[in-house]
Amino acid sequence: MSRGETGNPTRTPLRVAVVGLGWAGRSIWLPRLREHPEFVVVTAVDSDSGARRAAAGADPGLAVLADVDEIDRTQVDLAVVAVPNHRHADIAARLLSAGIPVFLEKPVCLSSAEADRLAAAERAGDTILLAGSAARYRADVSRLYELADGLGAIRHVDLAWIRARGIPDAGGWFTRRDLSGGGALVDLGWHLLDTLTPLLGSVRFQQVVGTISDDFVSDGSWVASWRHDDGTGPAVGVGGDVEDTARGFLVTENGVSVSLRASWASHEARDVTLINVEGAAGTASLRCTFGFGPNRQDRSVLTRTRAGETVAVPVPDEPIGTEYRRQLDELPALLADPASRGRAIEEVRPTIAAIERFYDSARSHRSVAPLAHATR
Repeated sequence: MSRGETGNPTRTPLRVAVVGLGWAGRSIWLPRLREHPEFVVVTAVDSDSGARRAAAGADPGLAVLADVDEIDRTQVDLAVVAVPNHRHADIAARLLSAGIPVFLEKPVCLSSAEADRLAAAERAGDTILLAGSAARYRADVSRLYELADGLGAIRHVDLAWIRARGIPDAGGWFTRRDLSGGGALVDLGWHLLDTLTPLLGSVRFQQVVGTISDDFVSDGSWVASWRHDDGTGPAVGVGGDVEDTARGFLVTENGVSVSLRASWASHEARDVTLINVEGAAGTASLRCTFGFGPNRQDRSVLTRTRAGETVAVPVPDEPIGTEYRRQLDELPALLADPASRGRAIEEVRPTIAAIERFYDSARSHRSVAPLAHATR
């Protein structure tokens, strides 16, 4: 059997159930799983009958189910879960408790209590939870990590992901707090915070202060047009009750400071992601664009600055979305490694705790009446 250049010719492909047939399931995971030699998609699960009909029509040999409880554990080696945020913990916990390994899209959970539930389910099912960490698998971010190793003690990190226009599914579940858990902070900010673990380790934040704003979320002209490839489009002009921008400052227990900005929309001309790492022996800066938005930076730019001299560091060009394929490359080995058990939740806990405290801070600020504009 031919397995391709990246496949292991001695390993049987993992049988995968894709749970959730929305944009992420259809556009990110199904095509990459189908073309990857290490996986074979055997089951698709979605509670929506229309999504199930479409999946069955596209692949008549696929087992299409309405609920994860219908999955035959003996026929599936891994579940890739890409359902709306509010269902992540429940769906993953049910699968894990049944002994089915899970790869769970971000955000892994929406509260520390949900993290506890997932940890208990992973133990009860004697299996493994793996978490989506797409940004870490980008070539430019990997090169940034290599530079950071030579910066000495890290003192500060700037993190920003600012879209020009990119509110996902305005009027849909993304912009309803009860279904999404939050706006740009939960969506984009999770990716940004996730990049910190290889830099700082699984640190806790001693101080978290944040603000949020919603200047764009109720205006349909700022939606993410690329997320409506099915032709249905968003409910133009219908907003939500989440933030489109979050700005904050965090300090770890060992004194490293982190500034954070996540924006679904702004007055910028193009989408930009910025990571700046300041160390005792120099600074490394990356300017690029995360995600799939079409309004991107022309290329990734990585620099190192030391003693007043800035040097450009080459980074490879790669197709948009390569980081998702790269995650799949790693999954079989991670599933086979007993040390993977419990690791995802331990890395997630500082992230969700920081997000909870960020929102607590933002709510406390919003409870105070805004200052009047200064007059002369």
